[in-house]
Amino acid sequence: MEASSSSVETKLATAKTVLSAAASVAATAMLVRSIAQDFLPHEFQGLLFSGIRSFFNRFSSQITMVIDEFDGLINNQIYEAAEIYLGGKISPNTQRLKVSKSDKEKDFTIAMERNEEVMDIFNGVELNWVLVCRQVESRSFHNPSDLNSALRSEVRSFELTFHKKHKDMVLTHYLPYIVQEAKSKKQETKSLKIFTVSPDSMYGNLADVWTSTNLDHPATFDTVAMDLEIKNFILEDLERFVKRKEYYRKVGKAWKRGYLLYGPPGTGKSSLIAAMANYLNFDIYDLELTEIQFNSELRRLLIAMANRSILVVEDIDCTIEFQDRSAESDSSSHSQQRQVTLSGLLNFIDGLWSSCGDERIIVFTTNHKDKLDSALLRPGRMDVHIHMSYCTPCGFSVLAANYLGIKEHALFGEIEEAIGTTQVTPAEVAEQLIKHDEPDIVLKGLIEFLKVKRIEIEEAKAKKNEIADQGGDEEKQSDQEHECVTVKDKKLDTDEKVDN
Repeated sequence: MEASSSSVETKLATAKTVLSAAASVAATAMLVRSIAQDFLPHEFQGLLFSGIRSFFNRFSSQITMVIDEFDGLINNQIYEAAEIYLGGKISPNTQRLKVSKSDKEKDFTIAMERNEEVMDIFNGVELNWVLVCRQVESRSFHNPSDLNSALRSEVRSFELTFHKKHKDMVLTHYLPYIVQEAKSKKQETKSLKIFTVSPDSMYGNLADVWTSTNLDHPATFDTVAMDLEIKNFILEDLERFVKRKEYYRKVGKAWKRGYLLYGPPGTGKSSLIAAMANYLNFDIYDLELTEIQFNSELRRLLIAMANRSILVVEDIDCTIEFQDRSAESDSSSHSQQRQVTLSGLLNFIDGLWSSCGDERIIVFTTNHKDKLDSALLRPGRMDVHIHMSYCTPCGFSVLAANYLGIKEHALFGEIEEAIGTTQVTPAEVAEQLIKHDEPDIVLKGLIEFLKVKRIEIEEAKAKKNEIADQGGDEEKQSDQEHECVTVKDKKLDTDEKVDN
């Protein structure tokens, strides 16, 4: 009995020692973690915590999946989904969260802070997430206004840790569940954004090459002043496009659609683009080609675009002077690299790089379609050509409903007849309609405006014909003078022959 009692006491003492040691180690680890978070720079925190996790993982039955922010040069869908999904998750281990809110958004946006942990439970299985961030060297300033951030860029990844026996469940059920949940949440809370190029971050993190602001453009297909037939065609084309993911894959084409909007200034090209974005709930990426110096920069920008977005290049005919493709091969390699070429743009629109992204719409606008290279216009690059014409009677009806809130008026017939015979843009008509709140006053003013506009057009046309006639007379006179000189020369030649 004494031996048995002594054995029990020994085991209890051993257990107490182990528990005490474990508690001491845990307390030390928590103290180290707290000190590190309070005093160490973020880049050192990432290295420290990563090293500690790697050490303990060697003796653990746990497995860790690393989910980088980018897969090569393209966005990692799993990373984006996890970032959205985990934003609403808070566990007892979480100490720091990022919270943001813009003026246009209804709710707060919550995201994990760097090197923080979040625990999730799925089908009774515990899964632990960590956002790992580390600094790497960059070829340009990450933030010119902050000298401390010079020559640095941040690389982010999630580390997902769980028991090894659940690997198949995580791959086949958990990760697909996260992607679907994130997609639903993103659509519910999404505020449309318009992105523009951020030149200072061109060679930093791919996520930073575009800078954004909320897009709060009110244009819809109901408010755009276009003929109903054209509107319906565009709506049906957009609906068909977003539903044909498997079809595009089956036929071996990138899931994209190209639109060319051409017509005079003020015919509503920008409003139509905003209406498309609002209808599809797609962000807009506004690309100013004059800010790009290299084809390589263009590729980085286009690769960094998110899916379900609209790329817009306005005034493509005059935004940049594309080098002729036949001349590209004759120029030196140095001069080629220092400009955006037509071939560089076409390679992304319809070449191998066109597959780097899904569900994208590319929109070019121009006031002069005839100035564009034919290579840009063929199907597969610009699939749909939409003529943005001068205001029509149908377009006027839409504008009257928008600005005056009326669908009928005694003056409509006279106005529609005048609009049908006068080249006036929807923007010009809208400018007249906004001048007063009283429909009678506004419509009478519009009639007078149209009369003046018609006189100006006729005078401009007459002046143009007069200049053309004067040019013809001068050319005719020049031909006659040339003919007289020729006859005179011939006579001189004849006289010389007689003398000889």
